This record gives sequence, C-alpha cells and structure tokens, in this order.
Amino acid sequence: MMQSQGMQEKSKPGHEMVPPYRSFDELKSREVEGQDYQIRFDLKDERVLIMAPHGGKIERTTSKIAEAIAGENYSLYSFEGVKMDGNDVLHIESHLFDEPRALQAVKRADVVITVHGQINHQEGFVMVGGLNVSLRSEIRRQLESAGFQTRTPPEGLQGIDPENICNRGRLKGGVQLEISRKERDALRDDNNRLKEFAEAVRRAIKLYLGH
Repeated sequence: MMQSQGMQEKSKPGHEMVPPYRSFDELKSREVEGQDYQIRFDLKDERVLIMAPHGGKIERTTSKIAEAIAGENYSLYSFEGVKMDGNDVLHIESHLFDEPRALQAVKRADVVITVHGQINHQEGFVMVGGLNVSLRSEIRRQLESAGFQTRTPPEGLQGIDPENICNRGRLKGGVQLEISRKERDALRDDNNRLKEFAEAVRRAIKLYLGH
C-alpha cells in the first residue's frame, strides 16, 4: 500500500522511474551513507519522536519541518537523501521502513509523528492520518486554530497500516502528516509560518500528554 506520494513530485519527463527500495538492507547494499543518504538522530525526550523518514531531497522540506516540531526538547529522526539526483529511489514506503536506528527509537516512544510530502503544488493543506485518533484530532484542531487548512487523507495516505512506522511506537498508534508541496514551500520560505506550524503541533502534543 502506498503511504506517501512525495517521490512522484520530482520525476522528470522522459526519465524512466527507478522503483524505490523495499527495505533498508536493500538500500544500504547499493547506496553509501554520507554520500547518498544521511541519518540524523537526536535523542532528547524519548517519549516523543518526530520523524522525517523521507527527508532531505526525497520529500523536500520535510526534514526542516520535523526539526522545527522537535525543537529543543523532543527527539528527532530524519532519513535524508543527499544524492545529486535520483533521490526518489531512497523512498522506502512507510509500512516497509525498517532502518535499525529508527526502529529502536520508535519502540521507546509514546508519541510518534511522521512528516511527509504530498504532491499538490496548487493548494496548501495538511492531511492528518495515523492510528492515534485522539492526538490526530488535537493536531487538526490546533493547526486549524492557527490558520492552516487540514484535510482527511484519502485511501493510501491514511497512515493506518499497523506496520506504518508512525504506528510502531509503544502505544501502537501514531500520527502521519502529509503536507502538500505548496504548503511545504510556504513553510520553507517563511520562518514565522514554520514557527506557527511547529508550535501548533507542539501544543497538541502537550495537551495530549497532559502538560
């Protein structure tokens, strides 16, 4: 089941699409860490993990958004494509994402939020999915209160597969944010907007955790 569409946003006319890897072992057998991809993992409060599993040049700006949400006190994991081109191949689908450092971090977290890129470049919105219904609802409420448009994700982007990396935390339910290309570009270019977005998500986390 396709969990994120971001890899489609940079395909070039006339270029045959190379299928993405289906496991981290397959990826690392052909790609070089530090040259083709990098992993950023900053462990802070292990109960709360903010992830960009398709960061860097795979789904652009998702690493920056995840870093802003994590801030100074939440843990951050970002798997980032850094190839000159062809980063689409590094897009391991969310229900197949099995990079060992990510799995170890997820197992210790109560709250897992993954940040993804959706391909729409004409409308700015966030689709909020995942199996943690209460946190999902609170994030939508806080984002909308801050002036962001949210949508219910369609089939395939709902983030409800139990194997989806966002749902593999201690509570077996997380949240998946699919952010449209237009909104990601706005967040990239406007630091105040990025701060408002991150603070809205952080407010939701604090309310969910009860502090």
